[in-house]
Amino acid sequence: MTGDHYFSQSPESELKIKNVTVDLAGAPRRVTTANGIFSPDRIDLGTRVLLGSTPPPPIGGHLLDLGCGWGPIALTLGLLSPDATVWAVDVNERALDLVRRNAASLGAENVHAVLPDDVPGDVRFSTIWSNPPIRVGKSELHNMLQRWIPRLVPGSDGYFVVQRNLGSDSLQRWLRAELHDEYSVARVATSKGYRVLRTRRHTGSTEPVDVVN
Repeated sequence: MTGDHYFSQSPESELKIKNVTVDLAGAPRRVTTANGIFSPDRIDLGTRVLLGSTPPPPIGGHLLDLGCGWGPIALTLGLLSPDATVWAVDVNERALDLVRRNAASLGAENVHAVLPDDVPGDVRFSTIWSNPPIRVGKSELHNMLQRWIPRLVPGSDGYFVVQRNLGSDSLQRWLRAELHDEYSVARVATSKGYRVLRTRRHTGSTEPVDVVN
């Protein structure tokens, strides 16, 4: 037995590759997954709720999947918006390797799977889609959102799916209290025990003075 979690940086368990067929961007796709990551056997329910509740992504710009796992959100973004640059961010290096494999096999060359610190500091995002890693703990989750949400460009939205019994309502209240008046926070979907929260950065907002890297 190991102490691996899906948010472990380098899982210690022996790598066991598997192939599964999932629906991505409206079609069945063959992808590679493995142990030591989040939801290796399927697209998890929360991610499916998110993908079914968001409008089409921007056709260009920089798009962010925060906490990408093996890549269902990032790959969807990459396939739907081939002219955009998609950043798939995770701390789990095994997960990032799987995203790279899957992006290559699906022809989604616009997907870049990287550690958080490897995203250039001057990149701003036209959208964020995320099934955030709630189990890292409230403090770490809040730090993550404080780091990335301010990098939305004015007029853009971030979408976050959170299970209701894991604190979606309290997270919504925290976001409303934490974000400045230049943002709005709303619940835009409820399905199968999950909430999809939208943070919108209003037009006319100023760029952040400092971004943590």
